Amino acid sequence: MDVFPDFDGLNGIGTLKEVGGALLMFVLIIAVLMLIISAICWAIFASHGNATGAAKGRTGVLVSLGAAILAGAGVAWINWLIGIGGQL
Repeated sequence: MDVFPDFDGLNGIGTLKEVGGALLMFVLIIAVLMLIISAICWAIFASHGNATGAAKGRTGVLVSLGAAILAGAGVAWINWLIGIGGQL
């Protein structure tokens, strides 16, 4: 028995896929820009001895890395679930 989701069963599913891909692109671009800005702030504040600013820059770097990882992992997770669904 071959079970696979029918992506053509709904009207506008192609548009929904395009919107999802565009949103993922925006998330990744913003995460990379946030990573660059936070890393620069972290370096500047650390070199001037401002521990509070350096901690906020470090937090920004970690949050941006987490956002990029979650965005990429979300796509992999959905593909994995679709693959598992085909095996049921």
